[in-house]
Order: sequence, then C-alpha cells, then structure tokens
Amino acid sequence: MGQLTTLLLLLLLLLLALCWGRRSNPDGERPSCDRCDRRLACNCSHGGLTRVPSVTGRALTLDLSFNDISEVGGDDLTRHARLGSLSLHGNKLAVIHPSAFDPLWSLEELDLSDNQLTALNHRWFSELGALQELNLLHNPYSCLGSRPVFQRLVRLRRLGVGGPALEELKRRDLSGVTQLEELTVHANNLRRYETGTLADIWPLGRVTLSLHGPFVTNVSLASAVLGDVSYPETQLILEDLHLVRNQSAPAFRETARKRVRKMTFCNISVSDEALTDFLVAMDGVPLTSLFMEGITLTGEGRWERARRTDYRSFDEVFFRNVVVLNVFHFASFLNLSFLLKYPRKVSIINSQVFVMPCVTSRLLVSLQYLDLSDNLLTDMTLVETLCDGDGTLKGLRVLNLSGNALKSLSTMSRQVAKLSKLTHLDISRNGYSSMPQGCSWPSTLRYLNISRAKLTNITSCLPATLEVLDLSNNDLQGFLLTLPALRELHLSGNRLLRLPPGRLFPNLKTLKIQSNTLNMFDRSDLHSFSRLQDLQAGQNKFVCSCDFVYFLQSAVKGGEGVHLTDGEESYVCDSPFYLQGEPADRVQLSFVVCQRVLFVSVSCGVALFVGLLVCVLLWRLHAFWYLKMTWAWLRAKRGSRRQRRRRRDGPESEALLSYDAFVSYSERDASWVENFLVAELEEPRENDEGSVNHRAPRPLTLCLHKRDFLPGHWIVDNIMCAMERSRHTVFILSENFVQSDWCRYELDFSHFQLFDGSAGGDAAILVLLEPLSKDDIPKRFCKLRKLMSSNTYLEWPQEEERRGEFWRKLRHALRGEEEEDD
Repeated sequence: MGQLTTLLLLLLLLLLALCWGRRSNPDGERPSCDRCDRRLACNCSHGGLTRVPSVTGRALTLDLSFNDISEVGGDDLTRHARLGSLSLHGNKLAVIHPSAFDPLWSLEELDLSDNQLTALNHRWFSELGALQELNLLHNPYSCLGSRPVFQRLVRLRRLGVGGPALEELKRRDLSGVTQLEELTVHANNLRRYETGTLADIWPLGRVTLSLHGPFVTNVSLASAVLGDVSYPETQLILEDLHLVRNQSAPAFRETARKRVRKMTFCNISVSDEALTDFLVAMDGVPLTSLFMEGITLTGEGRWERARRTDYRSFDEVFFRNVVVLNVFHFASFLNLSFLLKYPRKVSIINSQVFVMPCVTSRLLVSLQYLDLSDNLLTDMTLVETLCDGDGTLKGLRVLNLSGNALKSLSTMSRQVAKLSKLTHLDISRNGYSSMPQGCSWPSTLRYLNISRAKLTNITSCLPATLEVLDLSNNDLQGFLLTLPALRELHLSGNRLLRLPPGRLFPNLKTLKIQSNTLNMFDRSDLHSFSRLQDLQAGQNKFVCSCDFVYFLQSAVKGGEGVHLTDGEESYVCDSPFYLQGEPADRVQLSFVVCQRVLFVSVSCGVALFVGLLVCVLLWRLHAFWYLKMTWAWLRAKRGSRRQRRRRRDGPESEALLSYDAFVSYSERDASWVENFLVAELEEPRENDEGSVNHRAPRPLTLCLHKRDFLPGHWIVDNIMCAMERSRHTVFILSENFVQSDWCRYELDFSHFQLFDGSAGGDAAILVLLEPLSKDDIPKRFCKLRKLMSSNTYLEWPQEEERRGEFWRKLRHALRGEEEEDD
C-alpha cells in the first residue's frame, strides 16, 4: 500500500512538472522564422515547417505556403493583430481551431487553398470584418457548411470556393456576400444546385466557373449556374470544358438571354460542330469580346450553319495557344466571312500560324488591331499575309508581329509602307541582325519596337516620326541619330558606354538605359536633354567617383527635374574594388579621396611652410653649415688620402708633416704676418756681434697660402692638405679675420680637425692682433670659443718691451715637447 501511494505521488509530481513546463513555455517546440524584409513581409514558404512558426508581431505579410503544416492552433496567431495578408496555400492543413483567426482583426487577404479541409467552419471568419480576399479552392469539402460561412464578411470582394469534392451549392451558402469583384467556383463534380444561389451577388465584375461535369452530364444544371451569374457587365470565364455537338449548346441559351457581352474559354476541347452550335445559340446577342485560351480544335472547319447569324456587335477576338488537330484536313476560314468582317481587334498568339492567306486578310475590313505574335511567320509568308504591301488592311493601326522568324527590316518596312493609318508596330524578338541605310515607313508610325533582336548598329532607316522607340536587349554600342519627335527611348540591355547625346532628342521625356556598360553620368549629360523627366539607368557598372556619387546623391536624388523611377537601390558601385556592391546613394567618400587636388595643394603648402620653418630652424642651429663642412671635409679627406698614398708609394717619399704651422690670416693682416711673424719665426737668430747663433733652436717652417699653396688645385684641397701637413694651425684673429670668408673656411676646417682626432688638444693656436672677445667668434665654433674661454690664446702686445715674451710663448707653443727636450 505504501509503494502504491509513493507511485501515485511520483506520477502527480510528473504531471505537475509537465503542466509547469507547458505554462512556462507556451510555444512549446514551435519553430521560428526570421526571413522578414524591411517592409515587414515575412516569407517562410518552402521551409518544411510542420507548425505555424513564431515570427515578429510587427509582421504585415506572412507567407507560409508550401510547407507541411497540418493544424493551426488557437494560440498560433495571437500576436499578429497587425497582419494584413496570410497565406497557407499548399500545406496539409486539415484542422483549424475555431478561434485561430480571431486575433487577425486587420487581415485583408487569406489564402487556404490546396489543403485538406473537409469541412468549413463559420467560426473561422466571424471576427475577420476587414477581410477582402478569401481563397478556399482545391480543398476536399463537399459543401460550404451547414450554416452560412461568410455571413460576417461584409467587405469581401474576391472569393474562391470549390474543389474536387464539391457536390452541392445551396441558396444560403453565400448569405451575407452581396457584391464581389471576382468570384471563382470550381465545381466539376457538382450534382445539386439551388437556382438563385449565385444570383443575389451583384454586381459581379468577373466570374470564373469550372463546370466540366454539369456540361457533360447535366446541361440543365450548368444552364442554371450560367443563368445566375450572366450579366451584361460581367466577364464570364469558363474553364476545363469539353464541348460536343447538341449537348452543350442549350447551356448557353440562358447566357444568351441575359445578353452577356464578354466570354472567355480556357483549357477547352471543342469541335467545329460544337463551335457552330455556340455561334447559333448566341445569335443576336451583343457579344463584343470572345477570348479563347488553351484550345484544342477538331473537325474539318465546316461553319455553314452559322452563316445567317448576326454578330455585327462583335468587336474583339482573342485566341492563344490554339492547337488544330488534322490541320491539313481543315477547311479554309473563308466560310467565316460573316464573322471576320466585324472585329476591330484580332489576336492569334502562339498558335503555330505560318501564314494568313491574303484572301483572308481582305475579309478583315474593320480590322484596326492585329496580333500575330509568337507564331511561325517568315519574310516570305509575311508578304502573303499583308498582300504584298498593297494596302489591303487600310484601317490597321496596331500590328504586333513579335516572336516570329522575320529577318529583313527592308522587307518589313516595304510591306507596311502603304498602311496609311499604322501608328504602332511591334517586331521585337525576331532575327534582325542589321539595319539598312534607308527604309520606307508609313508617315503615321509613332511607336516602333525592335527589342530583343540582334542589332549591332542603327541607321537612318528609323523613321523621324517616332515618338516611342524600343531597342532594348540588342547589341548596340552607340546611338547617334536625330529623332526630333521622340518622347520615349528604351535602350536597356545593350553595350552603351555613356548616355546618348541629348541634343539628338529635343522632346525626349523618358530614357531607359539599364543593364548596359555605363560607368557614370553627370549634370552636363542630363542638361543636354532639354525635357527629360524620367530616367532609368540602374544596374550598370558604375565607377563611384566623387563627382558621380555627389551628383547622384544631391542633384538627381534631390530633384532638378529628373526622377530615377527605377529606384536608387539599382545604382550600385562596380568600382573601386573596396566599394563594389555598395549602393551609390549610401556611399560616403572621404575628403582626401574627393578633394584630391585641394588636399594635395594644401598638403604641399603645409609641407612647404613646415620645410621653410625647418630650414630657418636648421639655419639658426647651423645645420647647413655642418652638412656643408662635413661634405667638404669628406671630399678633402678622400683627396688627401690619395695624395698620401701616392707620396708613400712613390719613389720620392717625404715626411707627412712638412710644416711647423699653417698660418690662417686675413689679407688685410698680411703685412703683420710678413713683417713680424715670418721674420721672427723663420729667419735664423743672430748674436750681438751679428753672427748666427749655432746653439739657438732651428728656425720654424710656416705654411702661408700666398706662398705655399699649389697653383691649379682646388682651394679647399690646398687648405686641407696644408693643415694635414702642419703640426699646428695658427689663427691670426682680428676683425678682418672674422669678416674674411676664406679665413672662416680655414677656421671651419680647423674646427673639424679638432674633432677628427688627427691633432692634439693644442693643434690650434690663437693669436689676437687686437682685442677680440669670444662673442665675436661664431657660436657654431664651440671648440674655439671654449679655447678662448680657457685663455689658451696669445695677445699681440702693443708695447714693444712685451713682444719678446710674446714670441717666446709662441715659439714654445709651436715647438711643444720638442723645445722641452732641448
């Protein structure tokens, strides 16, 4: 007993856990879908979903088509009050909770077609007061429900009901629906129909009926349905029919009685006899338009019984995708002359027509519009169709021959030249590869379409009267032809590198030049078009230069009379590479990229200013002097090494130090040097008796530039060589010395020699001829200023009794250690 109690307690806890888990996660295992665009349209189609996914509650459109959803729960759409369109087309939907759509009070479009709904519940649509379009086609329900399903849908305008299992339509099934723009009923297996079921819906703009079964087995039932929806203002469309003789004709009598004006047959199989019966049944009815699409025609083309019918109101015939079985046994259409003389518009599209005999063309006396597109016409058969250009179709205004096998523009122009009222000519999707220099077009031609051909150039073959010209999807590389009346020009899909000159089209208002090889266009290109308003130039290989981006973002996007009607998102950068794929209207280019000239100018100006500032600073810090002297020092040093090497290696070797001192002085102080310095230091000293004193020290050897410099050598080389071959350098300092350029050079080289290490600390001897402070020496000669600061210089005394001491000190400085040894 205790174990049973424990087991029950565990089960209770498990149930509580499950309930708590479901409450904490109300969506359970619901999948999510995040494929929503900026317009809040969520496309979750073809996703293999088995449940309604979780999407943003702000979605305005939700497409769940072509999934595997089998059920819509009561809480699946609770957060979608803003939803305006919901599609569940192509699922496996079999169960819908009665209140599943209640939260969708803003819903305007609901598509539940191609599912497994076996019954319709009136509760589904009770809260959808804003619904305007409802599609319930191709579901296996047999009736529309026991209670009116659409009672609350007062704003419904488009309704589609029925499917393979629909067998019954009762009087109250469409209660509440009072007027529709479009009604589609698929009831191929309809067995019971209460007369008047569809009669209360008026006005009806367009009714599509699929009644294959009633037309074959129960003509009276089909007649009742047609009678309820036939109105003169309603376009009646019948689908999936097989019309046979003496069986289907009675079904159209009620339609004829209602005097319907527009009828369309889609996907039908009909014999010539059944078609004759239809014409007889509709005799006298003001039928203006007859459309037939997807027709299989059998028989031999015998229309004799319909010759006496009256179809003078017949205005338009439209045939598309027509297949005539045993076409070679089919009789001529000449027997339809009673019918062909009335229509103003005839379209025979994609029906393998290779020729329309001239005798047939001559029957079309009221024809103004002829469409023979997507057939098998050639230049030869065109001559037969247009009766060799004899002007048979004199009233023709619009001719469409697109999608055939035509190749000669000259043949085309010659055949239409006498169509004196022709204004529109469409010869697109043909095999035109060249254009002759001259063509003869009717003077009334205003619209010409030669798109999707193989043209590589244009000539004056094009008529000057054109107002609309379409040359898109050819192989054109340029357009240089004056067309003064042109208002629209379509050049998309060619190989144009730039916009055509606007001066050629003074009245052009619309230019479409997408998908070419345009790199850019600017204000001058657009200003050449005096009246251009609509420009479509997207999807080209744009070079997003600064000028183009600025122009696109400011001028065109901002107005100036030209509008980009294909949207700014079509203008995408192809280059430069780092902008490839970016929308041109969102590109932000830097100042450096866009104002390159200004940036370079400003940069150069700043660099020049900084350079001048640096130069001034370097000049103040004597940097140029250091550079100049370093270069001169290195050059002279290299030259002196070569000279020493030659002297050392030569046969007459001599001592490197040839002088005791090199004397640096100003020319203005030359008299003192020659009369005092040379006389005192170089001449032998005499004793008191006038003889030479042999015990006295030897005379000194001085190097003077006037006497000892080698002629023909560079002065700097001479200075360097003299300094290197002298034990000392004597500077005769004075005001004249400071002002002398060459003395300053010698002072400079001496300064370098002090730091070169080739001379001792006393290599430079300063002699002041006159009082001179260290401030008179340039500041860059820091070593010499330091020498002067330490009083290592001699002053020439003005008193003669002190001069002996001066000469003694000078000799001692010049002889140095040698004198001490003596």
